[in-house]
Amino acid sequence: MKNYLFFYPCLLLGAAGCNLPAKSPAAATAKDPASKGTYAYDVDFLKKHTTKVIELTSEDSSAKVLLSADYQGRVMTSTALGDTGISFGWLNYALIAAPEKKKQFNPVGGEERFWMGPEGGQYSLYFKGGDSFNIAHWQVPSFIDTEMYDVTQASKSMAVFSKKAIIKNYSGTSFDIAIERTVSLLSKDQLAQKLKVSIPADINFVGFETSNKVTNTGSTNWTKDNGLLSIWLLGMFTPSLETTVIIPFHPIDNAQSFITNNYFGDIPKERLQVTDSVLYFTCDGKLRSKIGLSPLIAKPIAASFDFKNNVLTVIIPQVNKEAAYVNSKWEMQAQPYKGDVINSYNDGPLADGTQMGPFYEVESSSPALELTTGATGEYKQTTCHFQGSYITLQQLAKQLLGVDLNTIKK
Repeated sequence: MKNYLFFYPCLLLGAAGCNLPAKSPAAATAKDPASKGTYAYDVDFLKKHTTKVIELTSEDSSAKVLLSADYQGRVMTSTALGDTGISFGWLNYALIAAPEKKKQFNPVGGEERFWMGPEGGQYSLYFKGGDSFNIAHWQVPSFIDTEMYDVTQASKSMAVFSKKAIIKNYSGTSFDIAIERTVSLLSKDQLAQKLKVSIPADINFVGFETSNKVTNTGSTNWTKDNGLLSIWLLGMFTPSLETTVIIPFHPIDNAQSFITNNYFGDIPKERLQVTDSVLYFTCDGKLRSKIGLSPLIAKPIAASFDFKNNVLTVIIPQVNKEAAYVNSKWEMQAQPYKGDVINSYNDGPLADGTQMGPFYEVESSSPALELTTGATGEYKQTTCHFQGSYITLQQLAKQLLGVDLNTIKK
């Protein structure tokens, strides 16, 4: 349909020439478009460029979570200060607005998306059998990239999404699966209970929990010999020169041997600092790098702090040190079930100079799903953001992470 522009005399003469009242400042403000970087901007953008968005909203409308059925029931973004507050999730505006989807991977963003592992190895879901493990052959399955999910339930505080799919791994094993993903907005009391701390009165916050279920709907049991799947949750956030990922871990003997730091090559020491019980990882979107923690040392917590905007982000995964975890390294693996439970990725330029983001990720995975026919595996994770005075956030970080933010600042 063509767009037509009509000119009327009163528009040419101005409001006074037609004896119309001048627009009040309040009215002008109400009609002004939302500023980029705010939650309202992202809501308007996604409503314009996608077909099904759902908002979860607290009673006072300060905490909000934006979900997308177009993008597999992912949490696209959230805010702790209502429509005008910072939008915490990273969004790829150009890609979302593009008329065509990419064939290999559509990094549209979102602060928690549902994926499945393993990524690399002989049981990979992202490489075809016989292909080399490099970026040219890497392919994200469509059911976690481009396919829309069904909305089976929705309210102000929760939404449920579902999808059925069939996927084949590198070794040729086929999996019939049914996915159910529930996203719930958490109240202050619920979040405090999960974190096991009191949330200070002068802190603004938003928190949500996802429950992710995968059911084996096929006619054969899933076994280690043929490859197992895992539930993999990834959060994409906006990087800055002042953002650090903080991951505490158990200070066991030789703990650093249970940290993988060479997924995409060695990481310079100034970007990854590891003490006896805490890992600090620079996430500025400048160097493609990734780290991972074994369940043998991981604690059920990971975080980041944005000193530019005074935002503390906390992720609460589930960790089972007795369980097997799929290995996602891009190689044929001697130990395919000695993988990570917590990961963090810092985006950066590829060899050809192109870049997916920039963004950074905090990720977690379920144990390997050894499911009999008809059985269901479930994995839960909580994500929350806190904004407020630096001193209050410093105290909260000390309680949750056992670290002093001033140490990172220096």
